[in-house]
Amino acid sequence: MPLITPDDHYLTLFNVFETETPELQDEVLEAMRDIVDNADYPGWISSTLHAGVDFPGTANFIQWRSAADLQVRYEGQKFQQKTVPLFHKLSRTVRQLKTELAFTQHHPALEDPIEFSPDRDDHTVLIVLDTRPEDQRELLDTLAVPDEWIKTVPGYRSHTYFRGLDGTFVVNYAQWESKEHYDAFHTLPEEQRPADVRAGRDRARALVTGRQANTYRVTRSRSAATG
Repeated sequence: MPLITPDDHYLTLFNVFETETPELQDEVLEAMRDIVDNADYPGWISSTLHAGVDFPGTANFIQWRSAADLQVRYEGQKFQQKTVPLFHKLSRTVRQLKTELAFTQHHPALEDPIEFSPDRDDHTVLIVLDTRPEDQRELLDTLAVPDEWIKTVPGYRSHTYFRGLDGTFVVNYAQWESKEHYDAFHTLPEEQRPADVRAGRDRARALVTGRQANTYRVTRSRSAATG
């Protein structure tokens, strides 16, 4: 199954789509699943499909060997004339986010590296934080730091930050034991968080210009190594 490992230096592409209804979400997932099940593109490493939980939508976590390999895929005639129009027709918003891994941490009781699979029961959280190019470095320096406190929060499994290659966003990909555990963490009153955590959150808010968030469950995962 696909893994998050800093030593791989993959280009990670997040295709994040919002749909108007759960039915359209299912149509997007079906179209994506067909692509994933037949993927044999040069440089393609893995794809992991996610179905929206809090809101209708999908996220595809795709690992590529390089940006050059991804560009060849983007320039393909079928991709331009069939795939792109279909997803824009089914989705309310479409974001294709090219990133590189900047930081990752997991609960010490879990095995390293981080894995994602439909065979697991992760409650996955994906947050896209928009920022100004001149502030992206500081935003990462503020958020992408070791956090000992969160390891003590019930239900925490892992979190990873990715740097947007165009400099305008940061992606947070996190795994929790359940929706109930994550919701309890997310709605925890600020005064119950450690002072350093509160300070970091306050600074990050000042650097963020937009926020897109949803929670997901993994529905399909495939890698080139395993077929």
